Parts: sequence; structure tokens; C-alpha cells
Amino acid sequence: MNQTDLYAKLEALAVNLNSVLRGKPRAVELSITTLIAGGHLIIEDVPGVGKSTLAHAIARSIDSGFYRIQFTSDLLPSDVIGVTVYSESTGEFEFRPGPIFANIVLADEINRATPRTQSALLEAMSEAQVSVERRSITLPSPFMLIATENPVEFSGTFPLPESQLDRFMLSLKIGYPAPEYEREILFSEDTAITVNNLKKIMSAEEVAVAQRAVKGVRVTPEIADYILAIATATRSHRLLRLGVSPRGTAALYRAAQGHALVKGRDYVIPDDVKGLARVVFAHRIIPVTHTGEERLQVTGNIIEELLSTTPVPL
Repeated sequence: MNQTDLYAKLEALAVNLNSVLRGKPRAVELSITTLIAGGHLIIEDVPGVGKSTLAHAIARSIDSGFYRIQFTSDLLPSDVIGVTVYSESTGEFEFRPGPIFANIVLADEINRATPRTQSALLEAMSEAQVSVERRSITLPSPFMLIATENPVEFSGTFPLPESQLDRFMLSLKIGYPAPEYEREILFSEDTAITVNNLKKIMSAEEVAVAQRAVKGVRVTPEIADYILAIATATRSHRLLRLGVSPRGTAALYRAAQGHALVKGRDYVIPDDVKGLARVVFAHRIIPVTHTGEERLQVTGNIIEELLSTTPVPL
């Protein structure tokens, strides 16, 4: 697949997703960016704004394996990873893979599971493998985890640990639709039917091709230094208790490459970095005082402040 065909595929994918998630082109763009950059996506918002719909639409648009896991307080790590059982026919123990063994996995309402179950995803997210009975098993490639969560103030939720939040490339909010789009939703057919009727735009192999192409997108030393400057500034900010990790810096670098490709370019510009810094960094840093839903607002504002004071490369 040449570069022109790849751009056309990504544009068609955006059209496909926008036909379901009406009036939210930015959320669609960021989702595709995460997909082709090889990252994981977490969507935090109130119920009913389309978090799961977006995840299902991405899965339906990609001809690949998909599993949806409904996270609840009684979900066990083995329910996610799989179990080892004794087979009477072979006389040996066999591993039966869990739902994590898919190209795209929807962890629905991830913060309703206990920390023990949440931590079962850590290895899968960082290394695309799981460890079972002293052996490591590789997950399908490409692998993307899309997690949805309700605000932590909601009843029955468990905050995600910082080590897990740091493994999500992007965090985004969808928000309520504008009145004109909400009116369209009222008169449209059932959303589930619409999602199920989506065309398959890309295969798993084509997504893998796109991910390899992202790594070839050019980043000048000046832009790389710009990314490092923003990340470094978070580590000494007076209102932050924890700044961006090296993993977060690398995530912004790769996300900027993915965003450039989505925009039809084979090179990164400063606007790629500026447009992504908040959604890549805000969920990774910890403010001195605020918690809960306020935390993302506060950290997002701090990132905007740092963007306004960090010199932009020419």
C-alpha cells in the first residue's frame, strides 16, 4: 500500500466513524491517531455521550478480532487474561485465552473493576503480552485497548493507578453533542444498527502497515527538543506533584507522528505537538491539591500554560 492509498484509507476511516459519532470530528481524529500510533486510548465522560459507541465503531471499521469486556467489581484477572485447565483428552493442562486476546479490546467502565483486576492489563498494555504459569504469551498484532470510564465521583468506581494511566497514549472527553446533532440523533435509526452496518475500511494488516508508516514520519531535532522542553517543564512546575514520565514524552513524540499522517503529511510540525500535548500529558501528571474530575481540568490548564511559555521552533 503506497502513501496515497494509505491517506485515502485513513480519510475513509474518519468518514466512517463520523457517520456514527456525529459532530465530534476531533474525538474521531484523536482515536485514529492513537490507533495508527500503536497506542491505547482512555475515554472518561458521563454516561450516554458515545464512549462505547466510538469504540464499537472503530472495531467495526477494522476487519480484525474484537472483544468487549464489561468491567465490574466481581471481575477477576483470569476473566480478562484466561485460565489454565486440565484436559482429560490430552492429560495435560491447557491455556484457554481470555478476551484480552484480540486486536481491539474494549474495556468498558474500566474503573468499576478492583485494582487487582485493573493491574492485569499492565503487561498487556506495555509489552503486548501476558504472563501465565511462568510463560509469556504474545497478544495479536496490532493490539489496541480502548477503555471507557465514568468520572471517579460516580458510585462504585475505583481510581486507576498512575502506573496504568501512564500506559494510555491519549485521554479524551467526548462531551455532549451540539443541539443540531442531538436533534439528528433523535430522528436517526437505532445507534446499534448504524454501528453494525458500518463498512470494513481497513484490515488488521493495513493497520499494521499504517503503524510502520508512522515510525517513518520525520521529526526534526528542533521539534524533538520542543517535546522534551514541555515534558521537562512539568517536572518542576510549582503546582505539580508528579511530572511527565519518559514514557509520556515518547507517547507525545509518537502521537505527533500519527497525527501528521492522519493530516496527510510525512513530517511533524509544531502544531501537531501543541494540539496533542494536553490529551497526552494531562492524565499523566498529578497536581498538588486537586483530585477527581477537577484533576484533569487543572492539569490540562497547566499544560496550556506551559505551551504558552515554551518557545516554539520556527
